[in-house]
Amino acid sequence: MPSDQSTWLISIPLNGDSEGVHQEITHKVIQQLRTYPPNSISQFSIPSFKTGTLDSLIALSEDLPKQETYFTATVAKVVDTLRNLLNNDPSRLAQHILVDERSVDSYVLNNWKWNEGRYGVQKGLREMVDTLNKEMSSIDNSMRAKLTSYNLVKGSLVQMQRKKTGNLSVRSLVDVVSKEDFIGDSEYLETLLVAVPKNLVKDWNSRYERLASMVVPRSAQSIVSDDEYTLYSVVVFRRVHDDFVQKCRENKFIVRDFVYSEEDIGNQRQELQTTDTTEKELWTELLHLSRTNFSESFQLLVHLKVIRLFIESVLRYGLPANYTGLAIKPDAKSAKKLFGILQSHFSYLGSRASGAQSKAKTSEDFVGEYQSLMEQDFFDFVMYEVPWIVN
Repeated sequence: MPSDQSTWLISIPLNGDSEGVHQEITHKVIQQLRTYPPNSISQFSIPSFKTGTLDSLIALSEDLPKQETYFTATVAKVVDTLRNLLNNDPSRLAQHILVDERSVDSYVLNNWKWNEGRYGVQKGLREMVDTLNKEMSSIDNSMRAKLTSYNLVKGSLVQMQRKKTGNLSVRSLVDVVSKEDFIGDSEYLETLLVAVPKNLVKDWNSRYERLASMVVPRSAQSIVSDDEYTLYSVVVFRRVHDDFVQKCRENKFIVRDFVYSEEDIGNQRQELQTTDTTEKELWTELLHLSRTNFSESFQLLVHLKVIRLFIESVLRYGLPANYTGLAIKPDAKSAKKLFGILQSHFSYLGSRASGAQSKAKTSEDFVGEYQSLMEQDFFDFVMYEVPWIVN
């Protein structure tokens, strides 16, 4: 039973009119599942590729599952990047999860066609698969590079912004203090900044002058307060700096490691502004790249699925390689019944598939490593799923 969280791509041998197959199965489904929307079943064009040799088809059939897993994971990573950029907002995400400016459902279910301009069917299957792999690898690499650049800048910005938050014992003091809070250049004196817990303010005011031997009397000035601390400036002689800091630590007063420099403060502010601007620019670039790469990578995934449909159809039903397809979006409530209808309707294909497999098994060219491939359990029709990655 296929997943009810994926769109089903089905391939069957074409015996007559492909539109007739679509109309027939649509009529039967609607007749038995009266609430099923007719636009959830559509024709799905499967090109007539060059088949090549049996060995080459089987080799590809064995290779493609691994490639399909990689393609699916790459598309999923692009979607995850978009989710993170858009703060997991479903409405905003839906505006960017588009394939050639159409919804995913519209792309798959609305008269899908093979991109002949980019992947001409005159090429061999292996060459086309290699081309698809090369393009998907390029998308994956470009996403990795851009995401790494963005995350580095974003990390730096978060770190800078974090310094502006928190209480006065830890936050940056660049935007808290001013030049007037410090004494001028002095060979012997310096201004220290001390974060005093609110419950120890009275203790600080009564004791700070005696914490070291050379503290300037009545030099402590309250600069600013928050919910937990009050920040004081105090003037001490440089020679008692270490002793004063030690005594403050013993009394739970926190001396902030800060030296006032207009040049350093200006540089820090400029760095924050530059990093903020760079982050916004990279965010926009990554968003545009992700939007474009989702469209490209999803198309590559569907094209790879179609190649799998074709190869499996040849291995099951043999030549001539003339097949038609259906794209079906199941409903979770009726998916089991829908699949039952498909099995019943296409049960006539069972004998043809069995015949093709038996013929292949008796071929002198079909030996050893390929044997298990034809002994797998199959439905009477060929089916592959396109997962609803965007859900």
